[in-house]
Amino acid sequence: MNHERESNRQSSQSASSRSKDPAICSATELMRHLLISGVRRVAPTHAMSALKSHAVIGIILVLQFSALRAEDVDPLVPWRSGVCVEPVASYTDRHVIHSYFNACPESPDGRYVVYFTSDAADGESGDIRVLDRGAGKERAIATNITCEDAHRVACQQWSNGGKAVVYHDCRDQRWHVVAVDVTTNKTRILAKDRQLGFGSPASPWVPIYGCHWNPGEHRDLELANVVTGEIKTVLKLEEVVGTYAEWMEMEFGTIDLSIFFPIMSPNSDRVFFKMALPGGGTDFRRGNASYRQGKVVYDLEHQKFVRLFEKWGHPSWSPDGHQILEKGNLTLDVNTGRSQRVAPSCFSNHPTIAPRGGLFVTDANVTKRKLGDPGDWAIAVGSMTRDDFVVIDIFGNTEGAKSWRPSHPHPVFSADQQRIYYNVNEGPWTTLMVAIAGSR
Repeated sequence: MNHERESNRQSSQSASSRSKDPAICSATELMRHLLISGVRRVAPTHAMSALKSHAVIGIILVLQFSALRAEDVDPLVPWRSGVCVEPVASYTDRHVIHSYFNACPESPDGRYVVYFTSDAADGESGDIRVLDRGAGKERAIATNITCEDAHRVACQQWSNGGKAVVYHDCRDQRWHVVAVDVTTNKTRILAKDRQLGFGSPASPWVPIYGCHWNPGEHRDLELANVVTGEIKTVLKLEEVVGTYAEWMEMEFGTIDLSIFFPIMSPNSDRVFFKMALPGGGTDFRRGNASYRQGKVVYDLEHQKFVRLFEKWGHPSWSPDGHQILEKGNLTLDVNTGRSQRVAPSCFSNHPTIAPRGGLFVTDANVTKRKLGDPGDWAIAVGSMTRDDFVVIDIFGNTEGAKSWRPSHPHPVFSADQQRIYYNVNEGPWTTLMVAIAGSR
């Protein structure tokens, strides 16, 4: 397997050095067919930058349990062939990390990409940079940032229709939530002693919460406006306790908790969050800084609770905010509580649904599936309507930032569904990659 990987790496680097055009990348693919128990696997070698020694097995795994009729629409077509994979930035001396699978690093209009860079081995301190995709020019919009870990780094994300980037930073032992106007570079401190959840890139409102290990007085769910700086409390902890106290006592043994890690729906009318039992103290870089569990769904527009799911499960919103997709490719109807597994044959760890629906993208360690070497992870695009998926990349994922909580791939679609962004930990530096769909 290692010899095969090295061969593919050399072919990939040669293709990338000639062009980043997906059509040209497709023309350089090395095709091979593997027949395994009736499962058809087609494996092109994806083009990669010569600047990175990114090993690509590039197995495209197609699971089809019934033949598609010619008139059937197959949303996986752009990902079945001609996919081109390349690093977003050309650094060879630092980490380049996007924050999470609930937040696309590409701006809503597709013009920019925002990411965190760090030359520290652990990736826990560094800068936030914005890349102009068309011009290829990059600029720093925030520097000397201290993060909780390399897993979500600064939680940097787009806000206000792509006019602002929001992030959090620990300064002099106090956490700050900060917004930057990407046109003027003007910064605004939105809140202190709070951390940042994930909002909708279309909205000027972002969710904030008290530090999960020691929230102090900040135990409620608040929203901050990146334009005006206004902060409003939209849900008090006592309301959550009043509704779910019995579950809290069973799960945590207490109701002395705080709201943690809120994630807003795409149209900002709903939010889900965990509950956290603070561990106390000031050391936030430890696994027992708090105990966190549950998934409370709340309707912000109608100011009412929708449902409690007792486990977290790496959740992400559906485009309409009516469903949650979580680890195991399990969809949860937030209104009825019913669940259904999509593409059950596909691996899963951090799944998220494409902006227009129909597809999801996910990552996972695929060692047990024997798709690569021990410690390899893969990226797959799957169907939301049938048991069908395509593997677009396989890579080593045991190196990268040496944080106490390491970075994961966290794949996510661009707004137009033509690109997928994800982190790779194959060499000493974590690298942000982009997979570009092939032609239909």
